[in-house]
Amino acid sequence: MPVHLVGDASSHEFFVRAKCASNGELHESAAPSIHIGLINNMPDAALKATERQFLTLVDSAANGMAIHVSLYAMPGVPRSEGATRHLHRFYSGIENLWDRRLDGLIVTGAEPRAQNLKDEPYWESLTKVIDWAGHNTHSTVWSCLAAHAALLHIDGIGRRRLANKRFGVFECARASDHQLTAGVGSPLRMPHSRWNDILESELTHCGYNVLTRSHDGSVDAFAKQRKSLFVFFQGHPEYEANTLLLEYRRDVRRYLRGERDTYPPMPEGYLDRDTADLFAAMRDRSPSDRSPELRVDLPAALAEKRVANTWHSASARLYGNWLAYLQAQKRRGARPRRTVPALLPAHASAARSTTG
Repeated sequence: MPVHLVGDASSHEFFVRAKCASNGELHESAAPSIHIGLINNMPDAALKATERQFLTLVDSAANGMAIHVSLYAMPGVPRSEGATRHLHRFYSGIENLWDRRLDGLIVTGAEPRAQNLKDEPYWESLTKVIDWAGHNTHSTVWSCLAAHAALLHIDGIGRRRLANKRFGVFECARASDHQLTAGVGSPLRMPHSRWNDILESELTHCGYNVLTRSHDGSVDAFAKQRKSLFVFFQGHPEYEANTLLLEYRRDVRRYLRGERDTYPPMPEGYLDRDTADLFAAMRDRSPSDRSPELRVDLPAALAEKRVANTWHSASARLYGNWLAYLQAQKRRGARPRRTVPALLPAHASAARSTTG
């Protein structure tokens, strides 16, 4: 297994399962090691799943490289007691980044709480991470909301609200030749789950290189070479096969509980016909029946149907290319120039502060 967790990995469920699958032995690669950080900003319900998704994707993309992963948490993200215990056990606070360098960094999205990203409680901390990453990594991946936040902070590019949620698996084509898309088949499929978009014209005007876009013209992945190579994903190459299904179930349950007024649309390009027909029948029944029985039916229906991960191969190649870029930079002897950002306010910089 090429991925190694820095810190207490022996009891982390991802590595416990991997050890069992390998008959109790995990072997260190002889290749030069790469050290990356993962800043996980996802809400409590998705915290561990997001860890697993990114660790699994990096592990499958490593291609013999030894990858050491450090987990980081950001202040300002509200956490439950259980999530806080997990973070204290396996994560470091972002203040531990300021006096170090990493080969690479991945920053996840977060659950939006404000219309304006600058009003999010973690905005100040996130902008310091953006500034730090520009000088202290060879490359950083910005995912979903983190991508939008980085664009806004770096170049003042604002996201635009979509009329309908972009939800499902979409065919994308390579938009340019780039080392990050080398060997990636075109078209490729990529999951998306978002309410906001970025105009391609604004990206190109500010010097961003669009890597992939969907057939309807929506940008999927893009990059900008600064002192660090910044890579942006509006989609979710890390998603597991059932992630969109679980999101759809969550949104349906919110409707059935009266927490939203409209029935959520099914994910596009994702469900087979039988599963889609089943959910359509449940949707047609729901306006007159928001009964507990319907809520009980939904998990059983999900368990009986199968969905396939049709994007894993392309995702692994994209991340494999990213890891190869990090390795090449390290072998060249390039060193990110360490720059320490302004210190966080005292109330926001306590070690491992995650309670928000």
